[in-house]
Amino acid sequence: MMREIRFNAFDMNCVGHIQQGLWAHPRDQSHRYAELRYWTDYAKRLEKGLFDGIFFADVVGVNDVYGGDGAAALKGAVQLPVNDPMLLVPAMAAVTEHLSFGVTANLTYETPFLFARRMSTLDHLTGGRIGWNIVTGYLDSAAKAIGLEGMAAHDDRYDLADEYMEVMYRLWEGSWDDDAVVFDRANHVYADPSKVRKIHHQGKQYHLNAIHLCEPSPQRTPVLYQAGSSTRGRQFAASHAECVFVNGQKIDGVKAIVDDIRGRAVGYGRQAEDIKIFVGATVVTGRTEKEAREKLEDYRAYASSEGALVHAAASLGIDFSRYDLDEPIETGKSTAIVSNVEAMTRTAGPQWTKRKLLEQMVLGSRQAPMVGSAERIADRLAEWMDEAGVDGFNLSRTVVPECFDDIIELVIPILQERGLYKTSYSDGTLRDKLFGTPRLPDRHVGAKHRAG
Repeated sequence: MMREIRFNAFDMNCVGHIQQGLWAHPRDQSHRYAELRYWTDYAKRLEKGLFDGIFFADVVGVNDVYGGDGAAALKGAVQLPVNDPMLLVPAMAAVTEHLSFGVTANLTYETPFLFARRMSTLDHLTGGRIGWNIVTGYLDSAAKAIGLEGMAAHDDRYDLADEYMEVMYRLWEGSWDDDAVVFDRANHVYADPSKVRKIHHQGKQYHLNAIHLCEPSPQRTPVLYQAGSSTRGRQFAASHAECVFVNGQKIDGVKAIVDDIRGRAVGYGRQAEDIKIFVGATVVTGRTEKEAREKLEDYRAYASSEGALVHAAASLGIDFSRYDLDEPIETGKSTAIVSNVEAMTRTAGPQWTKRKLLEQMVLGSRQAPMVGSAERIADRLAEWMDEAGVDGFNLSRTVVPECFDDIIELVIPILQERGLYKTSYSDGTLRDKLFGTPRLPDRHVGAKHRAG
């Protein structure tokens, strides 16, 4: 039986997300990001097109590495201004039945007790359609915004994350029994106190002595996403993640990451199929090759090279404003996104320059677009599935909403004809749709904290 391709729209509650500068295109609507109607219409469009979900990226700092301040980010709307993605979810859920929502939240800056309540609330309000993209952050500006001197070292952040996850599992899985809520009106008993327990945790980073404030939600623990592909990030993903988001320009490089993560997961007592892999992709398509190429050239006229460098500088931890076009770039020991530096070195070689980087930034990002007719795009996506072992794609927006309309109207029907895409939604929670069960499997590390 052929595996079905899964699609998430990949976006952010801001003007300029990944493809920098395209907000200036006359047909682009991302400047409406602060309008609730923009997002509810967006959700209805995606669900009508049978998208699996929308995956929200987020940052809580400013991309200020380029030039040493945030001036270029402000000028080019490079993920600034940026609003909270979580507040969009209830409204989008209210106008849909099946669309899922992956939200990025930085555990470094979130108190576990309150964040557990927020995610449980979203799981209740969406009927179990919520996922959490676990990140540890990479912007010094975010750390300084909450009173820290700067980011902790890369691997140290993952050590903190392991403990954070233990606290979250204990709250979500262990505080309330499944049958704790009795809703006995006659005896005025809503919940049985004997089936609700305090969580006691005294760790290196976190201390807790409290019951979880929410009764069990449909999934208890939200579906767990993770997007780190560094060696330490893969270790974390193999232990905790159910969905892993990877980026890469070459199939063989992504396949190596996919195989490594799944192999590590088996080492943790899990099964390879316990992890779904989504690869980031930017698609420019049309009814013909000619139409797709013309669309690409139209989009390229609005892409911002400086905006792309501003974003790359922050995620790679390198101030590109200090380098001439052909001057070799010193990567050093970055505390930003280590996997991005590693991926860039694989693509451009150990002696990469700003010119080499700019050559890749076709549409204002390091992610080279897939360009071609709908038939060609369908072929390419199927090739990624077969050769890299991925399960789906986080499709980065270019010019919205037409970029997703093109996928829905042109590409998905071809995939459906080939038996590679669903023709209707299945019922149940997000985890049901992905794995056939509403709760974490017993072999997941979080399950050992389950009540009883």
